[in-house]
Amino acid sequence: MSRSSSYREPVSLRELFVEARFCGAADVAARRCTSDSRTCRAGDVFVAVRGTQADGHDFADEAVARGAVAVVAERPLSLGVPVCVVPDTREALGRLCQALAGDPSRTLRAIGVTGTNGKTTTTRLIASVLDAAGYHAARLDTLEYFDGEQAAPAELTTPSAPVLADWLARAVDAGCSHAVVEVSSHAIDQRRIAGIELSAACLTNLRRDHLDYHETLRNYHAAKSRIFHQLRPDGIAVVNGDDPTSLEYAPLIPCGVLSVAVHRSANVTAEVLERTKSEQTFLLTAGEMTAVVRTTIIGDHHVENCLIAAAVGLAEGIDLATIVRGLENVRSVPGRLERIECGQPFGVYVDYAHTPDALAVALSTLRQVTAGRVICVFGAGGDRDSTKRAPMGRVVEQAADVAIITNDNPRHEDPRSIAAAVLQGFERPAMASYVPDREAAICAALKQATADDCVLIAGRGHEPLQSIGGQQIPLDDRDVARRFLYNLEPASPYASLMTVSNS
Repeated sequence: MSRSSSYREPVSLRELFVEARFCGAADVAARRCTSDSRTCRAGDVFVAVRGTQADGHDFADEAVARGAVAVVAERPLSLGVPVCVVPDTREALGRLCQALAGDPSRTLRAIGVTGTNGKTTTTRLIASVLDAAGYHAARLDTLEYFDGEQAAPAELTTPSAPVLADWLARAVDAGCSHAVVEVSSHAIDQRRIAGIELSAACLTNLRRDHLDYHETLRNYHAAKSRIFHQLRPDGIAVVNGDDPTSLEYAPLIPCGVLSVAVHRSANVTAEVLERTKSEQTFLLTAGEMTAVVRTTIIGDHHVENCLIAAAVGLAEGIDLATIVRGLENVRSVPGRLERIECGQPFGVYVDYAHTPDALAVALSTLRQVTAGRVICVFGAGGDRDSTKRAPMGRVVEQAADVAIITNDNPRHEDPRSIAAAVLQGFERPAMASYVPDREAAICAALKQATADDCVLIAGRGHEPLQSIGGQQIPLDDRDVARRFLYNLEPASPYASLMTVSNS
């Protein structure tokens, strides 16, 4: 979607964009806006956004022909309608959408969560803490968009500016006191969250990802850090003190900062007391206050996520006992080190890990609770950052006992080329097996697992569809594992082919 809601009061572009130059009028009263000339209707304001595939300025005349009464652009245009010239139309689109929606973040308290890993889980933990305290929290993450009344499957981690503004407006209409938003680096870079005033901004960690889009780590990290520009003057930033890169940005944040850590001193800290395959217990400390937390999601990374949620809860004035209840209420998150339990004598986990760092974290966590072998089924996505493929292979070789390379979401790339790039990270290539069909690979891993082993199925997490050659094929890693463990017939005609080839 690229159309704004239109049920609020008209917005003066002169008042909204005080830095703008106007051509053909002193002001424009906007009632609706769109950045897609094909959907433009009579009375719309067309925002000419420069995209990755096309430049909206090239379609401004089409928008006018369809009824646009004004255009927001980055340069003067001769169109026969008023033109509002701004430095950045993507920024302008976000701000205008929020204004047309009634600036919902000024009514409720918006909390943004970004970072390389842990965003979805942290978003859910924060919402759970708020709910436990009696607040009504909307939640938007990679899995679904919940507006306070209804939940809809997510299309993007963070949707377009018009969709996001409309979602926030619905959250206000539903009586929500808070909205917790998972924010991707793409969304920050493309200014989709422009115009949103955050009461809290959380940075889970900064690792390597999305270099196919951002090109350099510096660009990627800079994009993530810009979430702090959205904070209200009285807002709070929460950073992970165990992540050195995140800490680098703390001195640059122009408001209050809370740090959290497991392995060093911070405002909110934790000490892991016990960890098994099915749960862990840690001592949460905030100043003079302490509390024991028992979670059914394991790993230091989950403890860090819990600490960020706890810090937000404390900043919102929630007592520690209620915070603990909210943390413990999140018993699992789909595809995030999700345990598959079908009575088998070995551990099976499905995780979204699709970067070297995320794989290392997941494998390290499982190694701590596994007496036998760690078996890893994984691959790398196509049409994405290719430089992380060999490092992913290197991590699995070092951290797992058995490695099975398979198709992830190859998209439009040759799956064999992707697997070959992953295999380059292995010093001992013979350790790795290549099973192209993902369902067959998962079944092969489960077939060889014995008591006390652990199987990690990594890369796709919760995803119900596999992208191959432009087609979306139904395939849920969790369902594949459950079918095998319950001794049901595999759905794929290839899953019975258990021949494992060394690449």
